[in-house]
Amino acid sequence: MQSSAQNNIAESNLVIPFYETVRFELDRVKQLINEQLFFSSRGRRNPNLDKLLESLRNRSGKMIRPGLVLLTGKYYNNITEKHISTAACIEMVHHATLLHDDVIDDGLKRRGKPTINSLWGNESAVLLGDFLLSHVFKLSSELDPKVIKVVADSSVRLCEGELRQIVQKDNWQISESEYISVITEKSAALFSNSCYLGAVLAQDDENQAKLFSDFGLNAGIAFQITDDLLDIVGDEKRTGKTVGKDADKHKPTLAVIHLLNSVNESAREELIETYLNDDNEKKEEFIEKLKNTGSLEYASKQAQKYVLKAIQALDLLPQNQTKHTLIETAKFMANRTS
Repeated sequence: MQSSAQNNIAESNLVIPFYETVRFELDRVKQLINEQLFFSSRGRRNPNLDKLLESLRNRSGKMIRPGLVLLTGKYYNNITEKHISTAACIEMVHHATLLHDDVIDDGLKRRGKPTINSLWGNESAVLLGDFLLSHVFKLSSELDPKVIKVVADSSVRLCEGELRQIVQKDNWQISESEYISVITEKSAALFSNSCYLGAVLAQDDENQAKLFSDFGLNAGIAFQITDDLLDIVGDEKRTGKTVGKDADKHKPTLAVIHLLNSVNESAREELIETYLNDDNEKKEEFIEKLKNTGSLEYASKQAQKYVLKAIQALDLLPQNQTKHTLIETAKFMANRTS
């Protein structure tokens, strides 16, 4: 017999407007970010930076992470000004890392448009990322010490995870558990802390905030597994970003780890030599290998497993419309095509 959480996954609907309930608040978050970026600390416009900052503003993404801050606050019908500021900090941290990632990965397209580094150069992209982080410091200084600590922890864990991934480049012996540990730090921790902050700012119940944190952590792991899958098989027109960069940069991802663990040692060495240590000129052939061994399917099923864990984390919380929206958001994160 299926659990209610398993039934929820089966009912997934990828086209739902999963942020309809916080659309107004998300607009306020965007407005606050623009105010932070387009005006100097002296309250004056930065005209020399307008073109560069406008390029950044035009690349606003799904805003899932700040949306989670707001959704968890909405669960308690208590979205405050602190939620807006915290959500803005979370989004700026995330966007800064994307700017840096595109430089590291030589990304040419992000959110369907040319990346900042491809338009303005690596120096501008790196410094713009730093500019965003400096505004995180500024804006978070106005928040409660507990919130500041969590935002800072998010940034530290994210960078630590990215560094661990760089260190693991070309390490085709990496285990699945180590891969999950890396993506937990580089990606899922920010989702987790977003949910935690939204809850703790709305009500003073650490136990309930921990449930939301667990929800965000598992949904975030599912998100990153799916993101890595899309880098292999995604349609660049739909994903809106350069695909194939993980393979080009020799980053082990879950489907690849599964493939290498599914064959004997000699076949493993041949796969590494033929497909993983070259310039990825045989991408379609490699994808067929991943399909034939069930590695793509395995990674997809693992993403669904973490969605199930995310939904189960909310089992103890009373049902309302916002809880349903959170569940739909988790399913979206694992089933998206972009």
